[in-house]
Amino acid sequence: MQRSTTRTRWAIAGLVLLFVMIQGFVWHSAQRGALGLSGDTSVIERLTGPTPSLMSLFAHMVSGALVTLLSVIQLAGPIRQRWPRVHRISGRVLAVAALLTGIGGLIYIARSGTVGGAPMSVAFALYGVLMIIAAIQTPRFAMAGDYARHRRWGLRLIVLGLGSWLYRLHYGLWYGTTCTLSDTLCGIAAEPDFSGLFDQINLFAFYLPYLLALEWWLRRAPQLVKT
Repeated sequence: MQRSTTRTRWAIAGLVLLFVMIQGFVWHSAQRGALGLSGDTSVIERLTGPTPSLMSLFAHMVSGALVTLLSVIQLAGPIRQRWPRVHRISGRVLAVAALLTGIGGLIYIARSGTVGGAPMSVAFALYGVLMIIAAIQTPRFAMAGDYARHRRWGLRLIVLGLGSWLYRLHYGLWYGTTCTLSDTLCGIAAEPDFSGLFDQINLFAFYLPYLLALEWWLRRAPQLVKT
């Protein structure tokens, strides 16, 4: 009993820490997207493409910020157990926001490409497609009453929902580590045009390894998602 209580406390502490850590990204993404939608050209920077595709990208930023925020909230077991209605409503909002985020990103990639060229376009397009699939499957199984599959797809959606933040976290950790070692190594293998080795690895590393780890865990502990 004591071990279970300790584990619960650590889980809650981890969720609180994660919630705090994502706030900078959530605010930046939501603010930048909102400014872009309002017509503020200062947020365009290196972005290219016709106005409609830029608008889809800015909408993608706003909805993506919401997805990141709600992904952490959906992870909170106490909310799901004590306030199931809040869990259901926030889950529906998350699914819709994730669907819009994926579609908005794919529209921009199709019409304007990405700053990192073909490799980035392929990696980000795959990420968008996976998010759209998870956003559809999660509520579909809930409405069908198959809550085991609903929870599995919900966890996949959460992992993908945190992907944009993880992408930037990887860069922060990389620069923090290499720059601490020496000025010469600072940011090694990361280039402004995203052509460096680290850039290329991170194109897929911000979501595929986490999804694979989740699948491994789901198969190791299937009883945890049956209720």
